[in-house]
Amino acid sequence: MEAGFGERTDCELVAVIGAALDALTDDRLRLPSEPEQLALVQAAARLEGRLHAWLAGLAATEEAGEVAWHEHGTSTTTWLSDTLNLTPREAARLVAGGQGLARFDQVGAAARAGDVLPGQAEAITGVLDLLPDDLPDESRCRAQELMVGFAESHNSTELRRLTGRLVEVLDPDGAEAREAERLEREHQLAMRNRHLVFTHDGHGSVWFRGSLPVAEAEPFIRIIDAYAAQARRGLDRLDPNTEHLTPGMWRADALLAMVSQHTQDALAPSHGGDRPRIVVTLSYDKLAKAACDHGIPAGQVVGCGEPVPASVLRRWLCDADILPIVLGGESEPLDVGRTQRLVTPPIRAALEERDGGCAFPGCDKPPRDCHAHHIVPWWAGGMTALQNLALFCPHHHGIVEPGHDPTADRWSVRLRADGIPEVLPPKRVDPGRKPRVHARFILRC
Repeated sequence: MEAGFGERTDCELVAVIGAALDALTDDRLRLPSEPEQLALVQAAARLEGRLHAWLAGLAATEEAGEVAWHEHGTSTTTWLSDTLNLTPREAARLVAGGQGLARFDQVGAAARAGDVLPGQAEAITGVLDLLPDDLPDESRCRAQELMVGFAESHNSTELRRLTGRLVEVLDPDGAEAREAERLEREHQLAMRNRHLVFTHDGHGSVWFRGSLPVAEAEPFIRIIDAYAAQARRGLDRLDPNTEHLTPGMWRADALLAMVSQHTQDALAPSHGGDRPRIVVTLSYDKLAKAACDHGIPAGQVVGCGEPVPASVLRRWLCDADILPIVLGGESEPLDVGRTQRLVTPPIRAALEERDGGCAFPGCDKPPRDCHAHHIVPWWAGGMTALQNLALFCPHHHGIVEPGHDPTADRWSVRLRADGIPEVLPPKRVDPGRKPRVHARFILRC
């Protein structure tokens, strides 16, 4: 076979590979047994790894020879991005992968043979790059041999964690000191690389990504886990329409709960002369109408310019510290101030004393974590008075907040004659809509 291919150019050989792929994808059934199908997947994965190693090496060679610069006056990374529609990160990663295989010849040989897959090769070269500079050459060769051997039983993530073990094997006498130096070096690098970025996607969500050093991130993780563990649901578990929460959703809710508590307790420092608050721009005469109307954006949040849906505004109007900016005909600010809808400190104290926490049956959120919910909404003419208020945590507030359709089958709340709030489930949960009260009220009686 080698004799048949020996006189062909690289481009012709790539064309042969392409033709072979065409033959593999012509929908003809060649695999009579399932074991053969599984074996084919393994063989194809290793073949893909070999092709990737060859391609990465080719890209690195072109980068070293400045081929793209000579032909197009640009770097290999930029040329790959333009011609193959790769992202700059993908192109740079391909070139860097080839450079890593060139630096460590044993790893490169294993990758080209299909014994080390691309993710493993990237992990191994990353570990080898972190080895102490004063290791002798024979120890570095031994390190490559060990890491290639580890690839037989470790995936890329596990390989990245073997730095400490590798140093211990190569230099047992100085391993402890070297490991301490490595940990300190990695922590300093993590501190330099720490970041947090928010990006509006233009479709109602904010993406955020970031990086924190392990030691500094651990308290944050524990706080989020604590809020997630506390976020037990009550009676709404009976609702077949209750959303199934994934672990990621639990953590997202926990982060929102932490932010909500900061907002309720005014824990955040002042910024720009005032503590953080939501500012909504809207003609104030249209504020209540926008809250009532279905499908009409309630306004825009200052800073990001994102529209606010009416359903969210209805919750904010209960107890959120919204600062309305009243605009005139030419959108000039006429007045900036606070409405009279907010619960006053005396009313809030009486409400916390009466309800003792979230009024939704089964919920154990304390008063400090709850909103003062207007039973008859403020936007519908409801008064800010004790006889029209009940405490609900942010999650259950969203469940009982009335929508624009009074006939909708949804959870609702009302006060009994003795002032105790009771929750009425929707018909899908209880056709008779039997009122339920929190256990703390039963025990009180």
